[in-house]
Amino acid sequence: MVDSRRDVAGQAGRSPSPSVQATMIGLMAILLWSLMTGLVRVVADAFGATLGSALIYTCGAVLLLVFRRPAPLHKYPRTYLIVGGLLFVFYESSISLSIGLASSAASSVEVSLVNYLWPTMMVLLAAAFVPSGEKRSARNEGIGREPAAPSDAQAQDDSVQCGTNCSAGKPPRHSCGRAVLRVLPGAVVATAGVILAVGGNSGLDWALAAGHVAANPLPYLLAFAGALAWSVYAVFTPALSKGFDGTSVFFPFVAVELWIIHFASGQGWPSAAPSVWGYLAVVTAAAVIAGGYACWGYGILRGSMSTLAMASYATPVLSTAASAVLLGLSLTLPFWCGALLVAAGSIINWWISSQRR
Repeated sequence: MVDSRRDVAGQAGRSPSPSVQATMIGLMAILLWSLMTGLVRVVADAFGATLGSALIYTCGAVLLLVFRRPAPLHKYPRTYLIVGGLLFVFYESSISLSIGLASSAASSVEVSLVNYLWPTMMVLLAAAFVPSGEKRSARNEGIGREPAAPSDAQAQDDSVQCGTNCSAGKPPRHSCGRAVLRVLPGAVVATAGVILAVGGNSGLDWALAAGHVAANPLPYLLAFAGALAWSVYAVFTPALSKGFDGTSVFFPFVAVELWIIHFASGQGWPSAAPSVWGYLAVVTAAAVIAGGYACWGYGILRGSMSTLAMASYATPVLSTAASAVLLGLSLTLPFWCGALLVAAGSIINWWISSQRR
């Protein structure tokens, strides 16, 4: 079993020569998470959105508790358990439900791209609020769910202390507004990618994309709200965690919330008994999500952070490709261009941040 405790001393004592094997294991997380959208949709088609999500996270919680044993609860900072736990539970439940509630398989892939706006949101939040001394910690925490580049939380790393100075009434060396403006190009590119993907063959037609979303707004709203919740988690909870990773602790609460939502919705078991393939999809989806956490946690502690960060930029494209195969979709060229733009937005932010080092 792997103990998910990540004490600060352990991180400080990390080997200066990253393990190639650990890096490869970390890369496995990116591949595993790329399968999530397609598998969650397959499960939702077999069991329904709420029941399917509840089953997935119940199995995932069991897998994490067995193979990634958490530290005793009393060792976790209480504020981290409460604040971080609420954000984590909301994110995981919202993204899984958004995929299942999408009106079609193609729409579920669109919803997943909306979710991939979270690295862009994280960059904006970090630039505006995070003191420079905390950016590295926020960066490491942010990659716990979906990989994020080390530099995503590192805008104006060595010169701007907006979070500390502004709150104390002191004039920062550079204004928070300028810090945010520096990362806006990547945010604009990523947002344009989502509009392009959702708008279909019409191109960058904001009105048509908005009309498409309005036809079934809940999945898109859940994905957007979840992305915002995760960006807040990534930026602000590292200072609360004291080096502990609460993933294995939070996962069972995700399952509990999803069961509550399922029973509150009045939906029971599917009228038609799911096939063996449906149950296999549940176990596979749970293993993919939980296994991704385990692999990524191992990789970032012992492998090459820079390699994992750069590879993570391919996640939106890999996820789109995997979903197309699993769901039998023939996605249009504008959709693929949109996925590439979402990834490009993060790369632009990385490049801008790297110029500040």
